[in-house]
Amino acid sequence: MKDIILKIENISKQYRLGQVGTGTLSHDLNRWWHQVRGKENPYLKIGDTNDRSTKGTSEYVWALKDINFEVEKGEVLAVIGKNGAGKSTLLKILSKVTAPTTGSIKSRGRIASLLEVGTGFNGEMTGRENIFLNGAILGMTKKEITSKLEEIIEFSGCERYIDTPVKRYSSGMTVRLAFAVAAFLEPEILIVDEVLAVGDAEFQKKAIGKMQDISRGGGRTVLFVSHNMTAVKSLCTRGIVLEHGTIKFEGNIDEALDVYNSDIIDLVREVKWDIDEAPGNLNAKIKSVKLTSDNDFFCIEKKINIEIEFVNFIDNQVINCSISIFNELDSYVLASPNLERIPLAKGSYKSICEIPENFLNKGKYFFTVILVGNNFEIISQLDKIVSVDIDEEGTYRKGYFGHWGGLVRPYLKWENNQID
Repeated sequence: MKDIILKIENISKQYRLGQVGTGTLSHDLNRWWHQVRGKENPYLKIGDTNDRSTKGTSEYVWALKDINFEVEKGEVLAVIGKNGAGKSTLLKILSKVTAPTTGSIKSRGRIASLLEVGTGFNGEMTGRENIFLNGAILGMTKKEITSKLEEIIEFSGCERYIDTPVKRYSSGMTVRLAFAVAAFLEPEILIVDEVLAVGDAEFQKKAIGKMQDISRGGGRTVLFVSHNMTAVKSLCTRGIVLEHGTIKFEGNIDEALDVYNSDIIDLVREVKWDIDEAPGNLNAKIKSVKLTSDNDFFCIEKKINIEIEFVNFIDNQVINCSISIFNELDSYVLASPNLERIPLAKGSYKSICEIPENFLNKGKYFFTVILVGNNFEIISQLDKIVSVDIDEEGTYRKGYFGHWGGLVRPYLKWENNQID
């Protein structure tokens, strides 16, 4: 049997554009009159889909529309989607910051939310006082908060400033303390929006580790919103992809990330420019960047070339190309510079970097190209200018069809030698 701790049924949220609240007095009276007569809100039948990139025809918009899902106890659920998809609105409804237009939420236990930096903090009070304030809001007794106080302060890294008013904290210090309070006071459900992006790398690592501990060890539930797909993949077990205020996909985290990435990624194999518009300066310019492979089929078992065509305008100038490769989770896979520092005559050149077969793993990759001149100054840097989706033929699988993990997947040489 599933142990459901959070159930969302038919949640929708409607806003009237350009207005605070529901809009005009006449609209409110109209709603009241329909309610008195036992009829449905007349404005629920109108409204545009929440697509920020298009101009609508109605003054009403649905930030969320007919959202349904369940969350099990101890589950770490990712809520992902483009900006404006409805993620923050959903979390605000779950945190009871705002009420849904329609639908209901059923939950068991305390809910702690980290929606924005400093949410629930009183700037005039010290960090220590805010710990007790937030604990009381979460329903903790003074004795319970006191027992966790030293752990909270130590984890936050704000011990030196704990008796200083929070209004003097940096945004990073504020989010450190807020996360420590929410995590260590052990709510049954922890809701974390993009606030962790404010913290430094060390704190993000600590925070993700703590969320893993409270979900796996403590059996508590986490709802996590982030645009850092590496953090999402390492932390979450299941994902919901929102699009225009509706659920586009719900399932395991790998499939959810595939759906999300397919929406935001436009793969580009080749880019080229006329010389007048080409990126660079008076010393040199990049004319084109292109990915090639045998028969234009990019797979693990075939080598891939990245071809960079550039023009050198200065005689005897040392020019080199460098590439960096990132995967679809924005993890840095590798960097490879051309280390030959040879002066070049004026003219056009093509620099080719060969990525050997059986090296990169299956997935999408993005290539950054840098043109470097004398004294290693950067003439032009083209971030993630070309990209490719690498598949596989299965040549070396030998009947194994499971997930082959890792950023790279080289086919290394092995030997079996009998020793007795």
